Amino acid sequence: MILTKALTAKRIESAPSGPIRTEIPDGLLVGLYLVVQPSGAKSFAVRYRHAGQPRKLTLGAFPALSLEVARDLGGKALRAAAEGRDPATEKQAAKSDAKKAEAEAIRGQRDLYENVAREFIERHAMKSNRPSTSRETARILGLRPPPDDPSLLADIGGDVMSAWRGRRIQDITKRDVIALLDSVNDRGSPIMANRVLSAVRKLFNWCLSRDVLQVSPCTLVSPPAPERSRDRVLSDDELRLVWKAAEAEGWPFGPLVKLLVLTGQRVSEVGGMRWDEINKTQKLWTLPAERVKNGIRHEVPLPEAAIAIISTLPHIKTTEGHVFTTRRDAAVSGFSRAKNSLDATIAAGLPTGATALDHWTFHDLRRTMASGMARLGIQLQVIEKILNHSSGSFRGIVGVYQRHSYSDEKRKALEVWAAFVQSVVADTWRREDQQVVSIQDRRTGAHQ
Repeated sequence: MILTKALTAKRIESAPSGPIRTEIPDGLLVGLYLVVQPSGAKSFAVRYRHAGQPRKLTLGAFPALSLEVARDLGGKALRAAAEGRDPATEKQAAKSDAKKAEAEAIRGQRDLYENVAREFIERHAMKSNRPSTSRETARILGLRPPPDDPSLLADIGGDVMSAWRGRRIQDITKRDVIALLDSVNDRGSPIMANRVLSAVRKLFNWCLSRDVLQVSPCTLVSPPAPERSRDRVLSDDELRLVWKAAEAEGWPFGPLVKLLVLTGQRVSEVGGMRWDEINKTQKLWTLPAERVKNGIRHEVPLPEAAIAIISTLPHIKTTEGHVFTTRRDAAVSGFSRAKNSLDATIAAGLPTGATALDHWTFHDLRRTMASGMARLGIQLQVIEKILNHSSGSFRGIVGVYQRHSYSDEKRKALEVWAAFVQSVVADTWRREDQQVVSIQDRRTGAHQ
């Protein structure tokens, strides 16, 4: 009887390859083979029988799998076969289970709130909404594109992100949504709670359309607070108090608030002002389409008072050249704290027993300017052009054919408004002598 030689490391290394695959049995462990491919690649395998059928189990490649380990694994496989089990099938099942577990882990990571929110902003919001709208939605959801790469959304925390970071989107319930809205509402921000509901509702509806969710947790959730169209307009005395408080506030919110008063532009537009948007020679501020609510490039003539304020501002080097900033990689933030500081300054300056100011917002300054311009006889079309409204006098078919820029009228109107503000601040505006002067009158010299 010819004895099969035991495999050795030296024998394995010197085993030649041929034109076809060859198997060299191990004389020490019956059933273990060294498999040599025509390419020269070598591996270990075990041959056994299960349910009367020949079976083969590949153990691993040599030399990554040593002869010693191959004999150990082979012995375990042969003992399993002797017990009536099929080690090849068991290995295949284990591999399949591992793949399923890996896929589940990947799916679990993909379904985390922060990852779903990123995908929602990138795939839907950025492509379906105005840039300003998508940025605001992202901000509420806790994301912001870094200035050096807008395609990457950074985690900036906030109410929603802090509450749901690390949770699977499928595990967020209606009760979770209500608890989130209550927490925002209870701290005194009911309108922001409404905005949060609007943003997360859009997110969950998108998840429904992508088959990520079967039911939206926002179903039948009502806005936390009723919203009414505000009509708050500051009186002349209130406007003076706000201006004086802004003077006391200093950089950056002091001059920012003054520019809100003088230009009537939105808080986000003034707060996000960039140096390359300002032309001091032409006294013009040009907002690109992506920075305005209606997506239409907007030119704001700057009155002398506004130019004087801008000329005193420090040039702080920022990533995107922001005029107002509290950090070098982003526009100014902290408007709520600034508003509280202004209110405290105003309250401290009121005489004993004087009535405190009714609640006001930064957006009320925009409405105050519009109302004040109307008092001064400035035409509605000019006011709407200054405010960059695509409604009213410029809605529908009128807007298609009415392409006049009103640049001269806007400049004159803003100078008239700035002069009015300065007279109110100096308390030299006499209501009994109020003279209504229209832009057309000024152009024809009717009141000279």
